[in-house]
Amino acid sequence: MKIILLEDVKGQGKKGDLVNASDGYARNYLFPRKLAMEATPDALHAYEQREKKRRADLEKEIAAAQSTASALKDKIIIIAAKGGTGGKLFGAVTAADIAGAVKEQVGIALDSKKIVMEQIKSAGEYSLKVKLGHEISGMVNVKVEV
Repeated sequence: MKIILLEDVKGQGKKGDLVNASDGYARNYLFPRKLAMEATPDALHAYEQREKKRRADLEKEIAAAQSTASALKDKIIIIAAKGGTGGKLFGAVTAADIAGAVKEQVGIALDSKKIVMEQIKSAGEYSLKVKLGHEISGMVNVKVEV
């Protein structure tokens, strides 16, 4: 019997998957616990519409990530920090500082947790990797000035 899972079921699949299950398992276990529903023509049509929408949303997210990566590629983000002689900073430049500067200077909101870096403790130019999702990453060029 073909069923559509309403919740994740161990050994069967994830929520929203269309799977085959034995009649007894479906009628006696999955249906009473509201873990699945029978794949009727109406339910299959609704399932196909949800899948079509999910794929379209995924394509939009991938396109947005690629456009963000290309927008950050040639930009240099300038961060002013307090420091002493020799270019040593009094504190450190963190990922949150860089995310704030990118939003202010370029207008792109980045999650500071997605910036791959160590703390920057001296003035100079740095190239940092940014994970944008869906296995797409970009580079942000940062110039720290004292």
